[in-house]
Amino acid sequence: MKCIGADLKVGSTGRRFPEQWVRRGRPDHMELFELTRALVNIESISGNEQACAAMLRDYLQDRDFCVEMQPVGPGRANVLALRGTPEVVLSTHMDTVPPFAPVSEDDEYICGRGACDAKGILAAQIIAAERLAAEGVEGFGLLFLVGEETVSDGAAVANQSPRGSKFLINGEPTDNRLAIASKGILRVDLLARGRMAHSAYPQLGESAVEKLLDVLQDLRRMPLAVDPLLGPSTLNIGVISGGHAANVIPDEARAQVLIRTVNDAEELRRNIQRLVAGRCEFEFVRDTPALKMERLDGFETDVVAFTTDLPSLTRWGRPLLLGPGSISDAHTDHERVRKADLVRAVELYCRLVRNLKGRAG
Repeated sequence: MKCIGADLKVGSTGRRFPEQWVRRGRPDHMELFELTRALVNIESISGNEQACAAMLRDYLQDRDFCVEMQPVGPGRANVLALRGTPEVVLSTHMDTVPPFAPVSEDDEYICGRGACDAKGILAAQIIAAERLAAEGVEGFGLLFLVGEETVSDGAAVANQSPRGSKFLINGEPTDNRLAIASKGILRVDLLARGRMAHSAYPQLGESAVEKLLDVLQDLRRMPLAVDPLLGPSTLNIGVISGGHAANVIPDEARAQVLIRTVNDAEELRRNIQRLVAGRCEFEFVRDTPALKMERLDGFETDVVAFTTDLPSLTRWGRPLLLGPGSISDAHTDHERVRKADLVRAVELYCRLVRNLKGRAG
């Protein structure tokens, strides 16, 4: 099947897939586990998603999906796979946080970087899509994105080319519960400047590190909003750097601060500006709003503190959020997903697509 952008060069996986990936009457949960393992074993740390995108393109084309590549940057592209004009789209991300960890498993879990965030989700959505297609369901799609773990640049590009879908089901590790709310993000990067000098004569210099520490301490004391559903906002000083040596007064120091927000961040931005202005340089790098979503009868619900691509996909339909795996395992050195949860996720994704297609009509 030839589709727009299908030949965009984002790497090659060769031809084609192991013979055991062809179902030939095998249970689809076996293919689900094999696909999860294969995806985990593809290193796709943010910015290096091309091999994963190429594999997904080839895999979905072989299964008669109309596949398009959406260029995001040099050697980087989203993957869009359609069965007719989509009313409902399943979506998640291809990229992972560092460091890469290859797949391992036991009887209960598949482990490795991305196992639950979000390679297992990718596999569950694909197998659900295959099952729906085998049942004759049309009018749905798959959207796999780059860059979710950094600045959601893949989602921003996808939002420029919506396909008329009424609902978007995003996949993140929610323990297979339908998330009805998620926190937002406000990230601010700080740069303090000073004057270098010999540390034996501090009066001759001006410590950028001390300036930065004073600003960070005031940020930690700053009151943050609380929401009845999402709970309190939280602040994390994620990165600090600066200085040259222990016996040198530092002339420069940097920090990256990330706040998990629960409401519109405009007042928070003003408060940070008032606190920091004139003391150090600052830049708001990312501002992703908190999101509240709908409930559906028959689905367990939850509230999550993490942020997703959904706020950047406003033109793809009403948002829903569900996926296998626990956020407590994501981004850890023991990242894993329970095999039974992957199987359950396939069933839930199929139920969601059928349910939402009925409402879209």
